[in-house]
Amino acid sequence: MSEYNKAKISKLVLKGESSKGTKRKHKKDKKDKEAKRALVVDTDAVKHGGWWQIAKTSDITGSIALQFDKQAYVKALDNGLFTLGAPHNEGDPPDPEEIFSAVLINEQKVAFKSGYGKYLKVEKDGMITGRSDAVSALEQFEPVFEQGKTALLAANGCFVSVDPEDDALVAIKKKVGSDEVCTIRSCAGREDISSKELPVEESGDLDQVELNYVKKFQKFQDKKIRVSKEDKLTLKKAKEDGALHEALLDRRSKMKADRYCK
Repeated sequence: MSEYNKAKISKLVLKGESSKGTKRKHKKDKKDKEAKRALVVDTDAVKHGGWWQIAKTSDITGSIALQFDKQAYVKALDNGLFTLGAPHNEGDPPDPEEIFSAVLINEQKVAFKSGYGKYLKVEKDGMITGRSDAVSALEQFEPVFEQGKTALLAANGCFVSVDPEDDALVAIKKKVGSDEVCTIRSCAGREDISSKELPVEESGDLDQVELNYVKKFQKFQDKKIRVSKEDKLTLKKAKEDGALHEALLDRRSKMKADRYCK
């Protein structure tokens, strides 16, 4: 056998390279990544015993509560009238007398039935009563949602409010003031947003969110971080409208050195 065949066959090792095998860096387990995601919790619903704030007419169905003050709801009386109930402790749900059944009439209007089985109606003097057995035009209300606030327009063209003098439920004002702003709450089942996971980049205030996305996506020739100096009002509105990512991309595209946005 030749000397060549006697030579021990081994892996080729280049100069300056260790002959020991290198350990592979394993990727973190998917569960570890998920654990780092922040949870979105509806803290407002938690403060109201799980009753969440309705933000669109199509959700006004089933059991609802009308909140006109902090932790206080409209309460049905056995004489067919309504008053503002006593404030609840944080975390307590509405009382049975403060729970109404909502019926969708169409895309714009709804009707409410009290626990006594009668529909709410606006009277000629603007008083809201609960003595109707059926729904006519006077028993229909139009929810108005604007800038995160809610108001109920009655059939007489006035907005529902609680009279500050006697706590009665009325509809006497044509314009929405602080007394006419209400919160419609529901306990109906919905997607559990507490189980939704928020990307780490979206944790913190808007300043931190924008910086996080800049660090993640922005690429500059000089490798320096640059954040848009424009005000955050557009970002705040975009977040409310569900278009935060598009707004962030638009702000980055205005940074001339950001070649990943061109």
